[in-house]
Amino acid sequence: MPMNVSVQPGEVDLRPLSARSVVLSLLLGVHPPELPVKDLVRAVEPFGVGGSTLRAALSRMVAAGDLRRTDAVYRLSDRLLARQRRQDDAVDARTRAWHGDWEMVVITATGRGPAERAVLRARLTGLRLAELREGVWLRPANLLRPLPDDLTPVAQSYTARPGHPAPELAASLWPLDTWAAGARSLMAHIAETELPADRLTAFAAVVRHLLADPVLPPQLLPADWPGTALRAEYAEYQREIAGSIGA
Repeated sequence: MPMNVSVQPGEVDLRPLSARSVVLSLLLGVHPPELPVKDLVRAVEPFGVGGSTLRAALSRMVAAGDLRRTDAVYRLSDRLLARQRRQDDAVDARTRAWHGDWEMVVITATGRGPAERAVLRARLTGLRLAELREGVWLRPANLLRPLPDDLTPVAQSYTARPGHPAPELAASLWPLDTWAAGARSLMAHIAETELPADRLTAFAAVVRHLLADPVLPPQLLPADWPGTALRAEYAEYQREIAGSIGA
């Protein structure tokens, strides 16, 4: 079962950004993920968010548990710190040389309801695994990341060597051509985008797209894979944003 990709080839997945989205996009992109309110006021202005709108959004975000406030400094909550770590990993995934082994995760728990199954599927997809058949998830063993300990009660993990040719197996598990087409469309869109709000919207789409990159070994990828180039575009934008906030 291939990993879901949110856009079709040639489409760009752009979503309008609210004041909350602008604040989160900025804080998720800076390290440490905290800013004084005076810096936030200056940082959101180019994106069309005024001071009163910002303050109302910050109040709602603190009440919702998105942000924590200490004096006049706002920082991401623990829940969103985990999201930042996932985003950082999407931009700079840590890999190792691949020697042909695959991770295999087999779901062993039974009697789970639809909501629990959906949460587990989302977690495994977030770990860049893909479902070969119901309850059996695979990926090449090239990522420098352990599987979370709390998966142990519901799944068992193995190292496998599938008999099927690895490039064909990878192509059956992930829609690689679709992902590549989406990445190229995003880069083409970014090249023509100048307004700060439009660029932020575009790079928010880049992050979503990078989160769906399976980060496969080079020998399993199609020729001219655009993953590295898209990551470089986003890294440059992060430096741009960090520079504007620190100016």
